[in-house]
Amino acid sequence: MVVKPVASIAMREKKPKSENKTGATAHASRARVAIKRAYEPAQPDDGLRVLVDRLWPRGLRKDHARVDLWAKEIAPSSELRRWFGHSPDRWEEFKKKYRTELFDNMAQLNPIREALERGCSVTLLFAAHDVAHNNAVVLKGVLEDGDLPRAGLSG
Repeated sequence: MVVKPVASIAMREKKPKSENKTGATAHASRARVAIKRAYEPAQPDDGLRVLVDRLWPRGLRKDHARVDLWAKEIAPSSELRRWFGHSPDRWEEFKKKYRTELFDNMAQLNPIREALERGCSVTLLFAAHDVAHNNAVVLKGVLEDGDLPRAGLSG
């Protein structure tokens, strides 16, 4: 997995300060998971931009994509991707099969989970035309629900 240094990612994410009961300032967490087509321009509030497709998006220049992390390992397998073919009729079954693949590769989710735990927003990038039926939608749900155990932990 290609990862930019964590310090550069963390420094880019601005956190508002809030006061606690004693008047001391603390950073308020704004961590969120968003999804966006890889072809859409980067925005300052995107946070960590993670491409979650196995293949690089056709026609997108790497120097213009502003991808912080290309997480090929958590993309659906080539076999599952070809079977699904972005057919809405296969969506429910695709979600089940992809969640199973994610469970088998949960260690690959750790860099994204760690960014969220630090309060860094994460934007999952995908190339599919269908914004409602793609792997980023499933992955967003998994990250927000926290329903897959963290690798290396029993549970």
